[in-house]
Order: sequence, then C-alpha cells, then structure tokens
Amino acid sequence: MSEHARDTNPALQALAASGLEHEITRHGRVGSLAEAAEARGVSPAEVIKTMVVRRGEGDHLLVLVPGDRTIAWPKLRELLGVSRLSMPDGEAAFAVTGFRRGTITPFGTTRPLPVVADERVLGHRVSIGGGDHGVAATVDGDALVAHLGAQVADVTDPEAPR
Repeated sequence: MSEHARDTNPALQALAASGLEHEITRHGRVGSLAEAAEARGVSPAEVIKTMVVRRGEGDHLLVLVPGDRTIAWPKLRELLGVSRLSMPDGEAAFAVTGFRRGTITPFGTTRPLPVVADERVLGHRVSIGGGDHGVAATVDGDALVAHLGAQVADVTDPEAPR
C-alpha cells in the first residue's frame, strides 16, 4: 500500500483487513460496464455491481448483481418476504454506505449491512468496486460471499438489450 493517503479509502482498508485474497486494479474512470470489464481484465458478467436496496425506514441491504444482469424485484421481494422494496436516491445511498453511486461496495460501509448475492457470483473470480471511481478488487466469488455472510439466491434477470 502506498503512503499517499489518496491511495486508500475505507473500502480498501476493510479489504486489506479482511484477510481475503484480492488484487486491486486502478483504471481511472470508465464510461460503461464493458469499459470497466475490459480495464479490469474480466468479462462483464464478472463485474459485480453493489446495489443499495431500501426495505423500510432505516432498513437497507446490499445486493450483489453480476454486471450483465439486473435485480429481479419479484424474486428479491419473495426472498426477503416483503411486498415493497425501493432503491434510495444517491444522497440516501451515500448516507447509508459512505460511498457515492458508482463506487458503492460492501467493504468499509458506514455501518454493516446485510448482503444478498445473486447465485451467479459463485464459482469464479469476480471484480467488485473498491470504494472509488476506477478502483476495483478481484476476488474469488465463493470467498467473497462467505466473508460477507451473504444470503445467496437467484435474484437477477438478464439485462434487457438496449
């Protein structure tokens, strides 16, 4: 780790302390998921998006979603046993996690949050956000899920073609 303070953040500190074997990639800002995947040397499906979901007042969780997929709201509601879920706006997501949109990660959040991981995170290496634009960590998906104590289920659908 560099001595420059700007080279670290709460996510990278939490990753370092986690004991998880990981590789940090720094690639600067990218304009799309495809660019992020290319910069990180992984497929779009291996880029894991961390989504903040609001279950109720003061009740949030994180959902780990493969880059080529989107949250399947009916599946997630059924898994969580609730009739309503929503995505908080950027300011609310920042208040809950300590990270801005596009940099949210399950590592180093303001407070610990429950995590649901789509089952497709398992079985291969994945690239997850590192708490800043253009910073990512490549980790084993199984080890990631185990470390986070994530609930694993089929909670996504393929991303609709644009």
